Amino acid sequence: MDGLQSGEGGGREFQRVADELRGRMTDGTYPRRSFLPSQRALVEEFGVSRDTVQRALRELVNEGWIESRRGSGSRVVKTQRIQSRAAKATRVRGEVTLTPFISEAFEQPEVTLDVYTLTSESLDAHIRLQTERIRGGFIEPQQVTLRVLLPDATLPLPYPRIKDDPDDPRLRERLSGITERHTASLKGALKDLQTEGLVPSVDIQIRHAPLTPAFKLYLLNGVEALHGPYEVIERKIALESGEEITALDVLGLGATLTHHVKDEDPASPGSVFVDSMRQWFDSVWELLST
Repeated sequence: MDGLQSGEGGGREFQRVADELRGRMTDGTYPRRSFLPSQRALVEEFGVSRDTVQRALRELVNEGWIESRRGSGSRVVKTQRIQSRAAKATRVRGEVTLTPFISEAFEQPEVTLDVYTLTSESLDAHIRLQTERIRGGFIEPQQVTLRVLLPDATLPLPYPRIKDDPDDPRLRERLSGITERHTASLKGALKDLQTEGLVPSVDIQIRHAPLTPAFKLYLLNGVEALHGPYEVIERKIALESGEEITALDVLGLGATLTHHVKDEDPASPGSVFVDSMRQWFDSVWELLST
């Protein structure tokens, strides 16, 4: 883990627990509808207090990963689903997560990843999985180039917001905190690989554009695109103060992505889609983002 996660006295140990659980839900260790280990088991595994585990679980509830009910434990309710005949035929049966696509991209000597998203939360989890594979010697990319487009922090986004009080700034501040934390985390994780000599070349650029993300986009090594809209939902969110509010938010983790592949035919639907999304990304990156 990186410098964002200090000792428990620093109040950030719960992030270490939350990050590890996100990673396990992302890679399928804890699939949708499964239950996380009990709080007692997590306390013993991570060597932290019960309060720390409970804080980590509250964060995962707020982010939409799990639901927790007294006496029933914590159940995984959201994963990233991908709609693709090719993916379902060549990877696993049933639901397909984002993990295999990111994993295959990182198995190439040169990795290029362009991402347009509301926050960098799920991207951080996926990148961390790849850093673990690199440290374990399972893959050896020589160059990683990552470009991330995020919304301008000063932009008055329509979500997330408190349903009955759109001018209340607390959810926007919370969103900004989540984005900053995970952005710093993924940057640190990749730069550490370069510092340690595990990946010779690492180039990470993060820019902000004056656009409200209505969809999530991943462009992988110039030949694959994963694209999906953010679905607006109404849900309960517990604030740091303990107050529970009704919010208008977007469904990112549980949204279905469509998978498109560029092939030898420049006029094929996959090729046209990947090329058009790459051109769109490049135009926003060069002309609108800072």
